[in-house]
Order: sequence, then structure tokens, then C-alpha cells
Amino acid sequence: MLARTAVGVFSNGILHNRVAERLLQSSFVRVTGNRIRPSVDRIAGWGCKQNTRRAFQYASERGLPFLRLEDGFLRSYGVGPGYPQLSLIIDDQGIYYDSTQPSALEVLLQSGQDVLQGLGDQVSRARSLILEYRLSKYNHAPDLPPALLHSGDGGRVLVVDQTVGDVSVSLGGASAQTFFDMLAAARRENPGATIYVKTHPEVSSGAKRGYLSDVAEEDGIVLLRQTVNPVELIRAMDRVYVVSSTMGFEALLAEKPVSVFGLPWYAGWGVTDDRQTCPRRTRRRTVDELFVAAYFHYTRYLNPLTHRPGTIFDVIDWLVRQKRMRCRFAGKIVCVGFRRWKAANLRPLLRFGAEPVRFVRNARRAAAVGLGPDDSLVCWGREPPGGVAALAAASGARLLRMEDGFVRSVGLGSDMIPPQSLVLDETGLYFDPTRPSGLENLLNRHAWSADDLRRAESVRQFIVTHGITKYNLEPRAPVSWPSGGRPVVLVPGQVEDDASIRFGCTDVRTNLALLRAARETHPDAFIVYKPHPDVASGNRQGVVSEAQALAYADHVETRCSVISCIEACDAVHTMTSLTGFDALLRHKKVVTYGQPFYAGWGLTEDRVVGGAAFARRRRRLTLAELVAGTLLDYPLYWDPLLKGYTTCEAVLNRLVEERDRRAQDGTLERLNRGWWARSQRKFHAIWRAWRTAD
Repeated sequence: MLARTAVGVFSNGILHNRVAERLLQSSFVRVTGNRIRPSVDRIAGWGCKQNTRRAFQYASERGLPFLRLEDGFLRSYGVGPGYPQLSLIIDDQGIYYDSTQPSALEVLLQSGQDVLQGLGDQVSRARSLILEYRLSKYNHAPDLPPALLHSGDGGRVLVVDQTVGDVSVSLGGASAQTFFDMLAAARRENPGATIYVKTHPEVSSGAKRGYLSDVAEEDGIVLLRQTVNPVELIRAMDRVYVVSSTMGFEALLAEKPVSVFGLPWYAGWGVTDDRQTCPRRTRRRTVDELFVAAYFHYTRYLNPLTHRPGTIFDVIDWLVRQKRMRCRFAGKIVCVGFRRWKAANLRPLLRFGAEPVRFVRNARRAAAVGLGPDDSLVCWGREPPGGVAALAAASGARLLRMEDGFVRSVGLGSDMIPPQSLVLDETGLYFDPTRPSGLENLLNRHAWSADDLRRAESVRQFIVTHGITKYNLEPRAPVSWPSGGRPVVLVPGQVEDDASIRFGCTDVRTNLALLRAARETHPDAFIVYKPHPDVASGNRQGVVSEAQALAYADHVETRCSVISCIEACDAVHTMTSLTGFDALLRHKKVVTYGQPFYAGWGLTEDRVVGGAAFARRRRRLTLAELVAGTLLDYPLYWDPLLKGYTTCEAVLNRLVEERDRRAQDGTLERLNRGWWARSQRKFHAIWRAWRTAD
């Protein structure tokens, strides 16, 4: 018999939960029928859901361990399947919200174990960060509007409602009547105070009903139906009343007195005002002990940057990053003039705030949305569609120009493959030398710390070691050219109608002219011409026939990756190609015939005379400073699995993993070759776009 190494599940939702697999460090296998699959050594179900009973019975009948899975207390930025969980509870005894039997958390707290041992500083730090950044199970809720609470309150008491049918209510020894008893007690015990009844977010959205949803608002009672940050709301209160909600424990973290009418996991340990008792819970525990037991020992965390098991601090950093992005783009996001397939690819990446991103055809429809100074108008490329700039000026909305990032994806954007990095620039765009860009201003003015520069050098080395490019399409292979000992000059082709060429080049503006200039500069060199992948695929303009190219070049390279070519050359001659930047990362000599973003800083030999961009770039940069500004600070990076904003390093790792996997299974080459396969991918992308359109 084979060794049992997998976890058997009955639920399709669990079966496809890749985060849970990573945190369990085991694969899920679907269990069907009555046979024990030989690879299964445990059975798992989600909490105490109705469909979990079958899985539990299956495990019991066969003597297999049963694991109950649940979201952790710091789950995700947003709510629902669109936001995969970042933390997971795996309990082999019960589950924390079921007071009818012990859970692993209760057993730990009831034991004599010193749960704080060796963790004191970490507990203090984590608790402080949670309060500072107002972190909760879900973290998409907006801040508390100042006008929401009454200014003349003689005291503020929060009564926390829950959704009808919430299993933690019935398993917490409570009922619908418990909520009315709690409200009555709050009024009786706090004369003169305003009682704020907070409904559950799902009640606010209309998805469910709450136990106290129909309570009449009268003197001293206010229903808070708005979605607001729970930690910020708690900190504005003097006292908190709960049945079984985790907000009760968050109130303890905020050092608020908490009265509990059910039996949640944190009651019965001497830190809450309990209206029920649990005979099993006899030890006294501090709030810090409860916190470390639940948030450190009981919960497992994903490191969102590596997709491997991590710590609570990895998740805190991720959630803080998401909140900062929301603050950066707090208002409405209205994208104008995007093709439907591109809108479908970009919609998840622009989900900054509470409102969904809108894609409209033109400025007239954008104006109908009703824009203000907190909102943003987004267009693709250098020139906004007609009327958009005027609309931005009239409404006060920001005008953001969008482009792909420098390390984009495995596959071409012109093949409709979604990006994992983007640029949103309020000033200009990095490839447009006719005006300053956010990147140019950053490189001109920013002072990077020693840690920033060390991080930039680490990123540079990772890119060089793993041969990362913008599209990561071509397999890496050693280059062997018959150069005969002559110096090798690489000439990368470009899309000739690219804006960086149209607005940044003067005498040399075509691929053929670039080849001619390189030969004139190096009459005795071995010159290699590398066509641009978008041009070679037939998607874009700039084709140079082999005969034309060989009039100046010694070799036309169509097989090896551009990185392999850079590594095998002595110098790169380019108009404005990103290949020049890739060459700088590898300490190669770079000669430019345009004004690319990486030129004019003292790192390249620049042939354009009197360029407007070069006149603005008066600062001399080190390579580490150029990398820090270009790759760490300027773009936005996106994690398609976790549906959130991430770091440059994380995207680099994901791209290497995907590229190497595709190289092994044979699908990498098919991404860039074969008209029929590429046309099919485009068709499916367009079909998905039509199905998911507004």
C-alpha cells in the first residue's frame, strides 16, 4: 500500500484552496464513495458547516484524524472568495467558536503551558501594530466618519449585533433572545450613555439579516448600519457588549471593558464580564496570553511574498500595504477608452477602494459618473482620449497615465496576457521624454537609504541570476556566435511606432537606421540583430527582413533570449529599448540613440544632442539608485493568486516559477509561437472580457 500523504476532503471549495494546501503543507484529494484512498491519512472539513458532518462521519468510521479548518483572525483585506485567506486555523479537536466541546485553543489555554515564553517582545509588537493600523479579520472597511457619532454623548456603549443563523451564536450558548437581553442590559447598566448598535457588514450590504436589525432608534439608541473599521469604532467607545463576536476580543486588545452574553473563545478566563460560565475553563489568563494563544500558537499564516508558511508579521505587512494603496487612490477610479479585453485584465488590479472601478468609452460618460478631487481618471499611454484632460481639470480629479511595468508577465501583453506590474503616473510616463514623469522626478530628487540600496542590489542580482525580462518568453540557452574574437555588439529591435521612439529619437528612428548607426560606429565588430518579440510575432510595426538586416549585421538572432544575447555581448546599441536597462543591470556598455528613462544619468553613452529630457536630468546616479527608483518605487506590483498588491521581489519570484514550470511542461515556447494557438488565447480572452463586462 502507498504511504498516506494527502488530506481527503468532500468540499470542492477546500479542494481548490491553494492557500490552505500551502499552510497544511499537504495536498488535498477529493474523497468519493466509501473507499479509503491509499494516499489519504487525514480528513478535513470547514468549521462546523452542514456539509462538514459527512466528512467527520467518514473519518470517524475509518479511524482517520479529522481536521476542522477555519479562517484566521487576520484573514484578508476584503471579504469573500475574491480575497483568499492569509491565515488558517487547523484544529484536530474542535473549533474555537464551538463551546459545546473543547477546541485545541481551549485546551492550550486550560493547560499550564507558559504561552508567552520567548514571545513577549513579538506579542507586544504585534498587538501594537494591530491597533496602530486598525487591523481586523477583514480590512476593507473605511475609517469611522467623525459625524457618525454624536458629539454630545454622555458616554458611548457599543452593542455588537450578528447575522441570523451565525453558527457561533448557537454553538456559543446563545439564541435570538440573548441579543435582546444584551441590549436591555446595556441600556440598564449605562444610564445616560448612547447605545450604538453595530450591525454586521453582511447586514449592511443586504445579504443577510441581523438579530437587532429591526430595533427602533429612539432616545439613547443609534443603529450603525454603515460599514466602518471595527477597531476604530471600538476605540471610540467606553464599553462593549457582545454575544460571541470576535469584536469582543478586539475590544480587549484596545483595553475596553467587555461584557459577554455568549461563550466565545475568549470568555471565561477572567478578563471579561461574563453572563454565562463554562465549567471547563478554570484557569485565569491575561489578554496577552489569550492573544498569543489564539494569534500565534493556534493560527497559521501565509507569507504573501513567498507563498510559503510565514508569521503574523508577514500578514500584517501585507494588510498594511493594501491599506496604504487604498489611501493612495481613495476615490472613484474611472478608466476611459480601454478595450474590453484590457479592461477585464486590469479590473482586479485597480480595485483600490470600496467602489468598483468603472470603465467607460469616452469623456462624456466619465463626466456622468460625477467626479471630484478625490477621484482619478485613468487612460492608457501618453495621450488621454479627447476631452479627458479637460474633464480632469474641470473636476479636480487626478489624471493618471497607465503603462505596463518593467517586469510584466510570462507572455506578451499584445497576446492579452494579464500583467503583474503596472505604472500609474500622474505627471507623465517614463517613456515620454517630452515632459517629466513620476519616475524622472523620483530619480532626480529622492534620497535612498542604505537599506533601500542593498535591497536594490539584491533585486538586480536576482534578475541577472534568473535571466528575468519584461515578458520572460524565450528559453535561456548559451549563445555561441562565430565572432572570431571580434567585439560583439547587440542591436535590439523595437516596435517602430512606439511612443518612446516617436517622441524621444531624432536622427535614428527605425530598426534599420539603428543597425546602420551601430555598423558605422563599430565597422569591425560582430553585430547581432535581435528582433523585438511583438514585431516577430506579427503584432506590431518594425519588421526588418533578414536580407536588410544582414546588410549591416553579421547575425540575426531569433532563437535565444535577449538576456542570453546581452550576456554574450560586449555592448548594446539601442534607441530606447528596455534591453538597454537590462544590459546596465549586467554591467554592459550601453549606447543610446534616443532618450530612454535610464539614459542621461551618467550610466550610458548618449548620442542624442540637445534632448529635452537630458537637459532636465542633471543628477548623476549609481546603478543601485537607478534600480531602486525604477523597480522598487515606481511601479505597482500585483499578486494574481492573493488578489493584492505586492513587492517587486515577490513578482520576480512568481515569474521565475511560472516561466520554469512552462519551460518544463513545454508550454513556454507555445506562448510565443503558432498563429493558431495564439489566436485561440486571444479569442478566449475576448470572450471572458465580454462575459465579465459591466
